[in-house]
Amino acid sequence: MRHGADRIGSATPPGRDRAVDALRAAAVLGVVLGHWLVTALVADGGTLRTASPLQHMPWLTPVSWLFQTLAVFFLVGGHVATRSHASARARGIPYHRWLAARLSRLFLPVAAVLGLWTVAALALLLSGTDVMTVRALVKLALSPLWFLVVFAGLTAAAPLLSRLNPLWPLAVVLHVDLLRFGLDGPSWLGWVNVAAGWTVPYTLGAAWSRGELERRRAGWVLLAGGAAATAGLVAWAGYPASMVGVPGEGMSNLDPPTLAVVTFGLAQCGLALLLRERLRHAMRRPVGRAAVALVNLSAMTVFLWHQTALMATTATGLLAGRLPGLHTVPDGLGWVGARLLWLPVFALALAVCWAAFRFFERGGGRDPESNRRSRVVRAHRPSDRDAAARARHV
Repeated sequence: MRHGADRIGSATPPGRDRAVDALRAAAVLGVVLGHWLVTALVADGGTLRTASPLQHMPWLTPVSWLFQTLAVFFLVGGHVATRSHASARARGIPYHRWLAARLSRLFLPVAAVLGLWTVAALALLLSGTDVMTVRALVKLALSPLWFLVVFAGLTAAAPLLSRLNPLWPLAVVLHVDLLRFGLDGPSWLGWVNVAAGWTVPYTLGAAWSRGELERRRAGWVLLAGGAAATAGLVAWAGYPASMVGVPGEGMSNLDPPTLAVVTFGLAQCGLALLLRERLRHAMRRPVGRAAVALVNLSAMTVFLWHQTALMATTATGLLAGRLPGLHTVPDGLGWVGARLLWLPVFALALAVCWAAFRFFERGGGRDPESNRRSRVVRAHRPSDRDAAARARHV
């Protein structure tokens, strides 16, 4: 294990901020664990329907505070994209080549997910599976794609957003919610917040790359201010306490994003900034570096296939009957205990998906580790002047 960790460490470019990698890995794993804990597929006769333990056990709401980590992912995304674009400009790399290099790793794995689930949905329908069951499965499998569309749009706009003050998109979110909830405006206005809401942590990441958030005071202000604002919105403005959608609840903080989930994201970003030094220290250990590098090299595969892993386990389990924690209504502590026991099985199913589909995240090329090492080596060769190769390096 130590030898593998050393190999990954030697392939990592010098000067790379490992705390950024650790935050990205934590954000991805937070989303995965959150979905596995609060998403249930209940077997009712010959159909499967989605349910949530938060609907039956509201006291589990703090789980959504721990594992709804999208704001941290957008924070890191804004930070990395701003630095990457600045480096590309300094190297003379055209914008379109920089953007193509940034987005190619996003959309090749997406094509694999869409292809497999198109075939799977058709096969299920032709086999006589209930339409509502197919709809529930496809919706669950493809739900992560909305995030990638927003992330790709913000990445494309990174040169424009790199200097945008986060207060501007925050003001948009505030006014949209005032119109929707305070003045009974049309509900479709909420979809403006899909872009504006996630632009807030993205532009915070850009401010971080400019050195504006280096002082610990900035982290404390974001953490305390975001937490206080979120508590006030929940206590006095009628926003749900859960930071994820709950079936049967009249209002969701996430679909579309509300001011509460944005202020909660500010608190998360503040905590992430405060943890940077501790994470850098932790990343000095070879095993920690290797684990974080493994998640980062496979982040898209893990993110896109974790719901498929859950559903594959659920469908396979039906062969043995209606199993607790897998097919039963999530309405008590018994379900919680059983679901925790299923987590390693979900992880094993995800590992199978990773082995089968990581090829797409590699772009059909060699192993990511060797690719990274070769890019580092080429970057130090004076003869390497090709713009496309430099775009891949950035």
